Amino acid sequence: MGRPEERAEGAGPFTTRLTRRPAQGGTAIWESRLARKRGALRVRTHDGGERRARRADDVALRRLARLNLIAAGAFTVGGALFAAGAALAQLGSAGATTIATVYFVGGLFFNTGGYTSLLQAVNSPRRGTDAAGGWSGSLVTGRWRWWSYEPLRIDWLSTFILFVGTLVFGINLLDSFLTGLTAQQVNRLIWTPDLIGCALFLISGHLAIVEVCHGRPCWRSRSLAWWIVMVNQLGSVLFLVSALAAFTRPETDSLVNVDIANWGTFAGALCFSVGGVLQFFERP
Repeated sequence: MGRPEERAEGAGPFTTRLTRRPAQGGTAIWESRLARKRGALRVRTHDGGERRARRADDVALRRLARLNLIAAGAFTVGGALFAAGAALAQLGSAGATTIATVYFVGGLFFNTGGYTSLLQAVNSPRRGTDAAGGWSGSLVTGRWRWWSYEPLRIDWLSTFILFVGTLVFGINLLDSFLTGLTAQQVNRLIWTPDLIGCALFLISGHLAIVEVCHGRPCWRSRSLAWWIVMVNQLGSVLFLVSALAAFTRPETDSLVNVDIANWGTFAGALCFSVGGVLQFFERP
């Protein structure tokens, strides 16, 4: 029997899809996001037809389903709270402390969603290996872990950067409770972490798109995963626009554009909330 043929796809050092064609026929296809979110890989028969997806064991599926439920719920609620905070700020119907509190609680939900997404990448089923060291065409469940360091895995890197971004936003949200700040202090303590958090969200979203599209620009309107990453990336872009508009001019102590700052946050937060709702359906 010949050696199985393998074809890897992705971008740079990242492998996002691996196709294995054994000498005896048939095809097994591993995709990073499919394995991480649904605990599955696709199998095609000898004649090119596609059978039911091959899945990981029950332990892995229960893990992924539980983590997906927590992450989806956290981003849905967190996005809704951010949108509420932005609406309150724009309408002027609440005090600064109330608005900061709504944002801060929303940020805690974003922290939860970010870390849970990272846990899903850390504990996703991995590709099994054969005697020759290649992929065996199966998924293997490892022990539960609360942390790992795997920067050459695109799913790990994307979710790690997302989680760090939520932590940086937390600094921004905590500092927003401070009063009596000068314009320079506001820009240093509140605006700068906000801008850094937005940049991290954009980088994370770009990696998520690369993972779904396997390194090439793509339009996959029938793919739930594609819609989730695109809606979230739109939210990240709107957050960045909002952050740029929220810069405080030292000469006037006023924002560049308060309307864009509030409505950008509102629309971006709704995108993340919608992405969270869609994520409920991307499960094992």
